[in-house]
Amino acid sequence: MSKSTLLWSVALAAAAVVIPFYLDASWLQDGLFAMAAAIGAIGLNLLTGATGQLSMGHAFFLAVGAFGYVYFASVPAEGGHAALDGLGLPTPVAAVLAVLLAGAAGGLFSPIAARLKGAYLGIATLALIFIGHFVMSNATPVTGGHNGRPVPPLEVFGFVFADTPDAPLVIAGVPFGALERLWFLGVVLLLGAGLFARGVLRGRPGRAMNTIRDHEIAAGVMGVPVARYRAGVFVLSSMYGGLAGVLIALVFQQTVPDYFGLLLALSYLAMIIIGGLGSVAGAVIGAVFVSMLPRLLTRYSDALPLIVQPGQEGVGAAEAAQILYGLAVVVVVLFLPGGLLGLVTQLRLRTGRRIASAPAAKHSLTPTPETRN
Repeated sequence: MSKSTLLWSVALAAAAVVIPFYLDASWLQDGLFAMAAAIGAIGLNLLTGATGQLSMGHAFFLAVGAFGYVYFASVPAEGGHAALDGLGLPTPVAAVLAVLLAGAAGGLFSPIAARLKGAYLGIATLALIFIGHFVMSNATPVTGGHNGRPVPPLEVFGFVFADTPDAPLVIAGVPFGALERLWFLGVVLLLGAGLFARGVLRGRPGRAMNTIRDHEIAAGVMGVPVARYRAGVFVLSSMYGGLAGVLIALVFQQTVPDYFGLLLALSYLAMIIIGGLGSVAGAVIGAVFVSMLPRLLTRYSDALPLIVQPGQEGVGAAEAAQILYGLAVVVVVLFLPGGLLGLVTQLRLRTGRRIASAPAAKHSLTPTPETRN
């Protein structure tokens, strides 16, 4: 690890610890949604960016993780006009089972993923969105129907990741409620997901995945089991999506089928393209960009031209964000093949070269006895 990388890591870790003490609840919630999006984007980047398999159904696996956690952790109860089923398992066990359930759903689809590629796989995975939305909207005892169902808070060894008015937790004069507690959980999950994906990409599986993406026939000639790798990466990507879905459910505290639609799936594709295909850092950068842009536009809409306040006629923050997503994707495809991560890397290299060349240039301008004569 280089010195600059170590310094950046220490700075980000310090910022992650300090942020809950200074930001209000709305910003913490948006940050948690960005963390969940980053986890899901890392999984999709393993499939699309590193292996070259186009998937437009990633939102389906987020829904499997979210509703799977709710079903495993909830106890049977009456909700609205229908009874809601549940297994009432301990919440950590429910979270693990929800991730495994998303992986199992990916495993059921993996034979198709192993044989299709490109636009054909994209269209096949797109069908998962519509099938999943139909099932989630009609399996009322499990999902709660169109209105969804509440999410049980996570509890680990007696520590509840929720508001506890009876026994409030106060650290350095700051009350730690549900969002503050979930913030550190999100940091740990994102760090673990990123490190695992980085190890995969830098190891033998990552080299095989890149070979399949760049030269599929050559990979087969070299002895790489192409179909097996495609199926395995699809399952791994599905598990990342399930983990992101669990975190989204914990933050949102209500699972709604309409949230896990086509727009969310396209947003994840925008994340990995804008951030940079094939890298963990690119997925994180793209997820933060796509997740936080609507929030920033809403916050500063009164100071930005052509963007109206919520409730007024005109282009709102959400519509402006979608327009900017499209423009960003076009710009990245045409001029920045490495995404925002590639742009940051180029700027860092140019800055380093300028700093390195400055002493040499200064030395060359210093007069010597020979130049004086």
